[in-house]
Amino acid sequence: MGSKPVEDLIQASSGVHYSGFHLEEPRTSEIEKPTTSVDESVQQPFVIGVAGGAASGKATVCDLIIDQLHDQRVVLVNQDSFYHNLTPEELTKVHEYNFDHPDAFDMEQLLCVMEKLKHGQAVDIPKYDYKSYTNDVFPLRRVNPSDVIILEGILIFHDPRVRDLMSMKIFVDTDADVRLARRIRRDTVEKNRDITTVLDQYSKFVKPAFDDFILPTKKYADIIIPRGGDNHVAIDLIVQHIRMKLGQHDICKIYPNLYVIQSTFQIRGMHTLIRDAQTEKHDFVFYADRLIRLVVEHGLGHLPFTEKQVITPTGSVYSGVDFCKRLCGVSVIRSGESMENALRACCKGIKIGKILIHREGDNGQQLIYEKLPEDIAQRHVLLLDPILGTGNSAVQAISLLLKKGVPESNILFLNLISAPQGVHIVCKRFPRIKIVTSEIENGLNEEFRVIPGMGEFGDRYFGTDDD
Repeated sequence: MGSKPVEDLIQASSGVHYSGFHLEEPRTSEIEKPTTSVDESVQQPFVIGVAGGAASGKATVCDLIIDQLHDQRVVLVNQDSFYHNLTPEELTKVHEYNFDHPDAFDMEQLLCVMEKLKHGQAVDIPKYDYKSYTNDVFPLRRVNPSDVIILEGILIFHDPRVRDLMSMKIFVDTDADVRLARRIRRDTVEKNRDITTVLDQYSKFVKPAFDDFILPTKKYADIIIPRGGDNHVAIDLIVQHIRMKLGQHDICKIYPNLYVIQSTFQIRGMHTLIRDAQTEKHDFVFYADRLIRLVVEHGLGHLPFTEKQVITPTGSVYSGVDFCKRLCGVSVIRSGESMENALRACCKGIKIGKILIHREGDNGQQLIYEKLPEDIAQRHVLLLDPILGTGNSAVQAISLLLKKGVPESNILFLNLISAPQGVHIVCKRFPRIKIVTSEIENGLNEEFRVIPGMGEFGDRYFGTDDD
């Protein structure tokens, strides 16, 4: 195209546009009303939870992560900011108050703050005063929405509502003797407490609370860091993972089981062609097949493998891997049938089953026809459907596979384009399946069509559209 502006290459129109290339609104589409609506207008931050016992090194880990993410907007929220204010009666017996118990924290206020930050709203966070045991002594701290939110505290994994807000959960695991030594040093120097009081509080409250409430939450952690801030290798790996996630579509930060193949100019160009309403059928099929092959190849890379050594023609040993043997495909009729040739080309002799899902009238009921391999419960299943829109058809198809005995973790859902609404519905309902797609769409319009979309895929691919 040279340096000519896009405006010189296309005509102005009120239709949907994809990356500067004109597209007419699709005239017909398989429309399904979504069961829920999701606001995708706000960029989703990456929320990291850092838990562990008192004096385990959580603050050091957080500081190191923040320091290495210097080119990102990062904010730190401490659970300690949300201690309840002590009543006058509790103040008279402050040494009998258990600050390590879940009831010591105002979790409703913490949830409110985190929800606002996740939805792009600035918040004012209190600072707890350990002398008056209230949070109204110091000015509130204004915290603005950021790319990364780090929530740190001993009990942030205890409440499932707080856990559900997190993109990554880290547990800092430090030896009990080390934690006690650090606590003695901190409380005697920084808080001017005598060692007898510190040890008495530790044996009466800190250690029992750790054993009863904190240590059990270790099982929820995605990553466990031994030795805390001294473990620089672990922190480096965590930062690399965060950087990778920040470079993905926002919805990929929420669902670790969603995979979008890496975009290139070739992939972008093929998407431009198949989305163009003026593209002829033979070109549409050719470039759709190329994209489908890439999605299938990427999806196969998520299947389990076994190590295998072979002898090369030079007599050398090559250490490689062996493909997963027990596979089958299942296409959602009829658009999903367009993906069968690519799957057969990649997996010689693979069995392919069929599922037909049909909307019946206005009552929302769906009739399902299926013809599946008899031993499908013992196979890894590649579910084929080029468009993930509202997610309703996908839920029906996946539910049928589960009824047939297929483990949820054995289902790999492959599609060309995915609407965020459909991803939310499928991933929340089936958190152990994997979705592989080539692009995430803007969303659904008021008629529940995928936008910018590519029209009615089955009609365009098989040549059965009105024209």
